[in-house]
Amino acid sequence: MWVLIFLSFGIMNIVAFLIPKRLNQLEIYATSFFAFTYGIIVDMVFDLHYNLYGYFEEGFQWLGLLAILLYFSSTSILFLNLYPSKSHKLKKIMYILGWILFALSFELFSLHTKFFYYNGWKLWYSAISYPIIFSILLLNLRLVHKLEHPKI
Repeated sequence: MWVLIFLSFGIMNIVAFLIPKRLNQLEIYATSFFAFTYGIIVDMVFDLHYNLYGYFEEGFQWLGLLAILLYFSSTSILFLNLYPSKSHKLKKIMYILGWILFALSFELFSLHTKFFYYNGWKLWYSAISYPIIFSILLLNLRLVHKLEHPKI
């Protein structure tokens, strides 16, 4: 059943690759690498150290690592590339809320396919975490912009 998750990852990566880009290649590379690294660190702490959740079964899983690579990179590209940066604050908040709902729904789907499991983690922890995660992605993109275009 978890094959459906990898099919979803494939679709998300194809969409992330094909959509018109607002981000340049450096921004895509930097934010994807950051999202992957950030995901690995968070999962190492919450999965491997605290054993709160995981992929398939306890311990390190190669398919779990592949999932992190496919999911976090495509999600960061889609989220940041489509972010309405020039819109008013309410539209930005609604956009982030939409992504939070998507992430929670995808997490529930992952639980039902046995791709992902909870071992002390609760869905509402994720509901609190996702706004922080998406905000960190936006802050990282701002940092990339500042590094790419420094004021002299």
